[in-house]
Amino acid sequence: MTGMRSPAGSARRRLLLAAMLAPASALVSRHAQAGAQVEEPLADSVRGALSAAIGNSAPPKPSFDSTEARLAYLRWLGAMSTRLQRRKAEHITRVEFLEATWYESKRAGLEPALVLGLVQVESGFRKYAISSAGARGYMQVMPFWARLIGDGDPSRLFHMQTNLRFGCVILRHYLDVERGDLFMALGRYNGSRGRAEYPRAVLGARKAWLHPDG
Repeated sequence: MTGMRSPAGSARRRLLLAAMLAPASALVSRHAQAGAQVEEPLADSVRGALSAAIGNSAPPKPSFDSTEARLAYLRWLGAMSTRLQRRKAEHITRVEFLEATWYESKRAGLEPALVLGLVQVESGFRKYAISSAGARGYMQVMPFWARLIGDGDPSRLFHMQTNLRFGCVILRHYLDVERGDLFMALGRYNGSRGRAEYPRAVLGARKAWLHPDG
């Protein structure tokens, strides 16, 4: 019948709403299991598109259509730098990380606050983090992605921009696979599709990185 909602869909919406409304500190106090994307078969067309998205090595330097757009970006960068200072004390390293995060997020059609929240949950902003599953770097990318859509060298996943590029492209891919369902896409990214803990943690962490100009 039209107008009826499935119990599973209603439950998922309730979980997403709860995550968005709950205090961030309550959701990120316990780390969800990080970095356990599952290797799945990819159609040749999908693999080709992902490889092309990874392969563009343009530096993370944004361009702007107007002075106001540039000023908005600089306001965001300044605010995020202040918020991140406790985790990344060195100014140059912090700014380079934020510039790359903004660039790769926007390039993949993602919200920077979401990507920063994911990095916080996945690696705690540690560049050389390795999970028990073998995932690497800021966004805890599994090494098999280097073979599937990269140059086959998983050590490059410790490179800042490379890791952010892979992570953002993979999350964008999962969002497309899940037809825009962020809850399911985040679960798929973590290898816990359908479970609430990880999406709630990321969406809770996201709140700390929201900004009007982001």
